[in-house]
Amino acid sequence: MLTAEENNSCQNCSTDFIEIRKDAFAFCRYGVMLILWLAFFLHLKLLVLLTFAILFFSALLTIKHAPMIVLYNYTIGLFVKSKKINAGVDGMRFAHALGSFFALIAVVFLYFINIKIGWIIVFFLAIMKTISALGLCPAYKLYNCLKAGGCCSISKKLKK
Repeated sequence: MLTAEENNSCQNCSTDFIEIRKDAFAFCRYGVMLILWLAFFLHLKLLVLLTFAILFFSALLTIKHAPMIVLYNYTIGLFVKSKKINAGVDGMRFAHALGSFFALIAVVFLYFINIKIGWIIVFFLAIMKTISALGLCPAYKLYNCLKAGGCCSISKKLKK
């Protein structure tokens, strides 16, 4: 998610924004992070599969209809008022798709290839999700960087 300052300075970044509840977005970020850390420390492969499903359907359905957002809105959200925030639909979809890709790789390793490597992948995925939950979403920033005419010097160098 872009801050107001980044949003104003980044003319060619994700332009399709949607308004979502701030607390639902936090529930989604921290919830997925918690699920991943529980999966890692308790060695529960099913929780890694759950993480994949959450991220995959979040990418497929967009942030507005993401499973954790919907879960929050129809449970806790019925009793709690919250501020609204703007989230870039395309950037969030990219971030969720990238996260689901890495979660799928972890699932494949855990179930079919090498369980030790699978747990190493889960560990690094949990670290990345923790960084994202704290508001420094690297995948969202990568999307805005790589978008045509993007915000950073990397995409400008790639265009040349």
